[in-house]
Amino acid sequence: MIAETVCSAVSAAGLGIAVVTAYRRRFLAAARIAAYSLVPVGLVMTGVVGWLSDTALSPTAWAGFGVLGAAWLLFATTRAVERRRSGASTERGAAAGTGSIHPGTTAPASSTPALRQGRGNGPAQGQPQGRNQGKSPATGDDFSDIEAILKKHGI
Repeated sequence: MIAETVCSAVSAAGLGIAVVTAYRRRFLAAARIAAYSLVPVGLVMTGVVGWLSDTALSPTAWAGFGVLGAAWLLFATTRAVERRRSGASTERGAAAGTGSIHPGTTAPASSTPALRQGRGNGPAQGQPQGRNQGKSPATGDDFSDIEAILKKHGI
């Protein structure tokens, strides 16, 4: 009964503010305020407020929320343990297959830089000249179009 009275008072105050806003010729804002102020009365009329007040004051309902929380905690814990176990077994298998001493680490693909040319038109100092001068040996022609665009702009 108190909840219904409070909701009615909030709605009446909101409608009063909407009237004052409409008087100031801000009709869009007034309509929006009126819509918000009608929500509490609508909730009272549909019975949602009564259901919430019964639930909030019921020890059985709070015990049910506690049981739901415990169930969620169990699901989350078992999922985390399952992920940890499956992740550890795949890391061990990958480390054994690559011959790596440290699990989860990989060797670098190439120790040579991807771009072989310096800032100028000629090859950079210390770079060998060969038929793969503008290409990385690991990637082949993957970056040839990008290198052509960079050369076109003088980069």
